[in-house]
Amino acid sequence: MAIIKSKKVRELNDKEMSEKLRELHLEFSKEMASSEIGGSVKNPGRIREIRRTIARIKTESGRRQKESDSKR
Repeated sequence: MAIIKSKKVRELNDKEMSEKLRELHLEFSKEMASSEIGGSVKNPGRIREIRRTIARIKTESGRRQKESDSKR
């Protein structure tokens, strides 16, 4: 899965964001398991990129939730 920049995250709807988040968590788990069992990591910076993308999605989700709560 490609890393998603903040601008693209803002363009996603809630359903797409949750799907991407699920995919990223799965990919993160696989990468971490691979590195922990001593296997060589193809791209060492990939784990960091995945974590940052997860954070971007969670931040945008929280912002949307806060925005919808303030409208009530």
